[in-house]
Amino acid sequence: MNGTANEILEFVKENDVKFVRLGFCDMFGLQKNISILADDLPSAFTDGVSFDAHAIRGFRDVTESDLLLFPDPPTLAVLPWRPGPGRVARFYCDIRKPDGSAFLHDGRGLLKQMAERAAKMGYVCKIGAECEFYLFKTDADGQPSAEPFDQGGYLDIAPLDRGEDIRREICLTLEEMGIKPETSHHEQGPGQNEVGFKFSDALSCADHFQTFKSAVKAIAARNGLFASFMPKPLPDAPGSGMHINLSLARNGRNIFRHRSEGHSHIAESFIAGILAKTPEITLFLNPLANSYERFGRFEAPKYVSWSHQNRSQLIRIPAAIGEKVRMELRSPDPALNPYLAFTLILAAGLDGMEKELALPPAVDADLYTADPSVTASLAVLPRDLGEAAELARSSRFAEDVLGEELLAKYIAAKKQEEADFAASADASGFYGRRYFSVV
Repeated sequence: MNGTANEILEFVKENDVKFVRLGFCDMFGLQKNISILADDLPSAFTDGVSFDAHAIRGFRDVTESDLLLFPDPPTLAVLPWRPGPGRVARFYCDIRKPDGSAFLHDGRGLLKQMAERAAKMGYVCKIGAECEFYLFKTDADGQPSAEPFDQGGYLDIAPLDRGEDIRREICLTLEEMGIKPETSHHEQGPGQNEVGFKFSDALSCADHFQTFKSAVKAIAARNGLFASFMPKPLPDAPGSGMHINLSLARNGRNIFRHRSEGHSHIAESFIAGILAKTPEITLFLNPLANSYERFGRFEAPKYVSWSHQNRSQLIRIPAAIGEKVRMELRSPDPALNPYLAFTLILAAGLDGMEKELALPPAVDADLYTADPSVTASLAVLPRDLGEAAELARSSRFAEDVLGEELLAKYIAAKKQEEADFAASADASGFYGRRYFSVV
């Protein structure tokens, strides 16, 4: 909801909210929170709530371990899956140091800054996410199993699709929290589902994505199931992507145009910037060793290319008119930290605009079956986590956007993850232990 701190305090009182969760995520997108009593919310607004940042992976060392959470008023939402009496509400928070300055590793703060940069150029970036996930059965102890909830396929209905009631509950829950799902359906894999969201500004979309993951997991558990956002949970089935749809608004109007009208040069430069930088920011769009099992199969891209409608491309321009004309970035997966990912994607697009980059020719071919004469000249996305980390390490662009220290910490963690994966004799076992029940 929108409102001042005083209005929100009144809302909390009128709606029998007793507990308030102060939410944030670590550098790698893993959600965290502290719960306080509603009576302590006024002091949280003014003084913040302290936490041990040394215990959050990638944040601070033990010598400077205190950081403070300040609830961001517009992000208030009552959690429908935690009914009254004594309801539970949640805020996303700004993270600050004890001296009141911003914590530079706060991805949410970085995304705010990037959105402000776009605004100074006269643009608002609109983002809509389409997120895929799998539903799995649980065993007698309630632990996740590797057995999908159903054997349905793309756009199937009951009885092949057993997830329609779960998706309905997810969508109604999100709508109750002020988040507008646009579509929902069964995806190609057994037990695989997708929910797509209406466009919003970049920060709201990132917040909504974090809420979406929490809601999906909570509702799945309430129904005796387990939801996994692991990029490739089943080796012979489609992976789960997070397709990111982007457009630019200037003076309230979308500057992307239908191909019949001729593309906007500004929009083309925005797309060109994202194409140019995607390989070196792939570490943040596809952050797990398991992420790279997706590429090149089941409509996940392999090459750095674009086209209209073509789902084998890294970027496609879907068939749409008016305000729905946009670009779709198809490589990311739902294991990402949305704040860091959106910051880098938006920065890449703005960089392309500032440099007036020309959009390369479209590749109008099925790149899964294309002759090598078509693909030989195309850049290839990183083949594994180690290659992605090396590209990020050598990226002056990523360093400028994220800062030297954050980038170094992130890369160090991912290089260790890659070493652990390389030392494992069983890739599937590693994925299961490291990711399946966590992502």
